[in-house]
Amino acid sequence: MSRFLDGKRNGLDPYVPGEQPKGGILIKLNTNESPFPPSERAVKAAEEAARNLQLYSDPECSLIREKLAETYSVGPENVLVTNGSDEALNFAFMAYCSENSPAVFPDITYGFYPVFCRLHSVPYREIPLKDDFTIDPDEYLGSGSMVVIANPNAPTGVELPVKDIEKIIRGNPDNIVLVDEAYVDFGAESCVGLISRYDNLLVVGTFSKSRFLAGARLGFVIGDAGLIADLDRIRNSTNPYNVNSMTMACGAAMLEDADYTNECCRIIKENREYTASKLRELGFCMPDSKANFVFAAHPEISGAEIYGRLRENGILVRHFDKERIRNFNRITIGTMEQMKQLISTLERILER
Repeated sequence: MSRFLDGKRNGLDPYVPGEQPKGGILIKLNTNESPFPPSERAVKAAEEAARNLQLYSDPECSLIREKLAETYSVGPENVLVTNGSDEALNFAFMAYCSENSPAVFPDITYGFYPVFCRLHSVPYREIPLKDDFTIDPDEYLGSGSMVVIANPNAPTGVELPVKDIEKIIRGNPDNIVLVDEAYVDFGAESCVGLISRYDNLLVVGTFSKSRFLAGARLGFVIGDAGLIADLDRIRNSTNPYNVNSMTMACGAAMLEDADYTNECCRIIKENREYTASKLRELGFCMPDSKANFVFAAHPEISGAEIYGRLRENGILVRHFDKERIRNFNRITIGTMEQMKQLISTLERILER
């Protein structure tokens, strides 16, 4: 750091993304990317958009905004398109939190939430998950804070039923409840249907997981028109051309190619059930996942050792050092071939 960095930034502990190896790793199961590429229609749409990159992108993201509204049965005024879902989350922390307006979220969840709080000098409280990694909705009632819940949760993959989320929304009428649905399309129920009934609900989504565009950086947020106007004001005060033309075109085409998306998600869910079953046969324990990953621990070998031995064998998974989950590894669901190679490698590791 230089001597010019503002003093309150000196202690900033940034978010650490999953490793992106340049080579040598045969199977990459650490960042919850899709094993499937974008559809051919989406690739062609991006190629066409590249012909006009001398022009600025549409600051209103009109085409994809309208397609998202149609997909989720809301109005365009209920949708904001962002540069990845992380930008949507950042806008929400900027708009609804401050030194006097705190945030609350689980102690085991997406690691960017506390980073945003520290970045914007927002006090926050972490509520411990129960021993089975589930959320007790009663602990979030009357919080006096913006409530942030990833559903399904990351890195556990556990779903919180919509009825429990609605209980939290009703229990915080004067605060925003933000539901981060990055993984919802792999078997969980979305909260978007509650938008018309609650003016304090924001639902954040991404194209990185179930629509296979992690490298394109495309996200969105759905909510009451007044909330969307708030976030749009933040966007226009930071970067009004926040989504590039190729990404918008590619994302709109992916929404049109719903059959391709649905089939790929079906295969991922099928591979997840296979993987979970085989891991349990090997003695691993894990919560039931509704995401495109499983969160597994073995009673006889540490999570760090499993991570290291898999890496030695050309398989990269995600290990976390946090005390409560240090024996677990998060394993992205890939192709069936990749999952079978994972299982056979773990069999050899456990035989040692």
